[in-house]
Amino acid sequence: MKAIIPAAGLGTRFLPATRVMPKELLPVLDKPVIQYVVEEALEPDGVDGVCIINSHEKPQIEAYFSVDEDFEAMLASHGKDALAAHVHEASSLPVAFAYQDDPKGLGHAVLCGAEAVGDEPFFVLLGDYFVPDRKMCVRMADISAAHGGASVIAVAPVPEDQVSRYGIIAGECVGCHPDYDAAGEEEGAVWKVTGLVEKPKREEAPSHLFIVGRYLLTPRVMELLRTQTPGAGGEIQLTDAMQRLLADEEMYALVVDPDEGCDTGTPAAWAATNARMALADPASVDAFYEALGRDARDRLG
Repeated sequence: MKAIIPAAGLGTRFLPATRVMPKELLPVLDKPVIQYVVEEALEPDGVDGVCIINSHEKPQIEAYFSVDEDFEAMLASHGKDALAAHVHEASSLPVAFAYQDDPKGLGHAVLCGAEAVGDEPFFVLLGDYFVPDRKMCVRMADISAAHGGASVIAVAPVPEDQVSRYGIIAGECVGCHPDYDAAGEEEGAVWKVTGLVEKPKREEAPSHLFIVGRYLLTPRVMELLRTQTPGAGGEIQLTDAMQRLLADEEMYALVVDPDEGCDTGTPAAWAATNARMALADPASVDAFYEALGRDARDRLG
C-alpha cells in the first residue's frame, strides 16, 4: 500500500519566503514539515512507500530526500557522526515522486499518483498538517479493516458558525460511545458517510464534522478521478469523486480531536506549531523558554 502527499502548491501564504524555499521544507524544530508527514504516512501496517506529488519548480524537495554522501562524509570527518546519521534519515525513507506542473486541484494531484498506487487502497495526507504521535492513520486503517476495506476519512467537529468554511459530512453515527450524547461528535466516534457537502450554509449543514486532511481510499476513487469533471473553482475536486463513490461503496469517518494534529498552513499556525513542539520536547523546552526571555515560563504557564 502507498500513501500520496500532495506538495505541488506554490505556498503563496508564506511569500516572500517561499519564492526560494518550498513551504513543505520549512522546519518544525530540526525537521521540515514534510518529513513529519512522510513518517506519519509510513506508520500504519502495510504502507511500504510514499509518493510525493511535486512540481518541477520545487526540486529542493526531491533533493532533500536524496542521499548526499559527500555532505554526510564531511560531517563524519568532523566527528559529527550523530548529525550525519540524522541527515541520512530522510534519504533512507521510501519516497518516490510524481509531478503536477499544471495545478488543477486536489483531485488532479491525487490522480498524478495513480501509477505509484496501482490497483490498491491508498492513503492521502495533506502536507501542511501532521500528527505528532502518528496514530490517526493507524486508527483509520483499523476502521477500514472492520468494515470490509471501505474508505475512511478523518473528521473533526467545528463550531456551528464556522461550518460554511469547510467540507462537511452527512451521515449517521454507527459507533458512538454509550457514555456520550447521540450527536456522535466526540473523539473516537465512527460515522457511516452518506454525503459530502462543500461549505454549506449554517442552517443547511448536515453535521458539524469537517474533513481534516487524512483519507484512506479504495482503488475505485482513483478510477472515478480519471473521469471527474471540474468542480468548484474549475478544479478537479477529490470530494466530488468521493461523493460519486458513495453510489458504489460504503464510506466511514473517524471523529478525531482537532488538536491531535499540528497545522502549518499559515505563518501563524506554523509558528504556533513550532512552539507547541518545542514545549513538548524535553530536549528543547528549556532552551525554548530561555530564548523567549526572562519570565517566559511564568507567562506561558
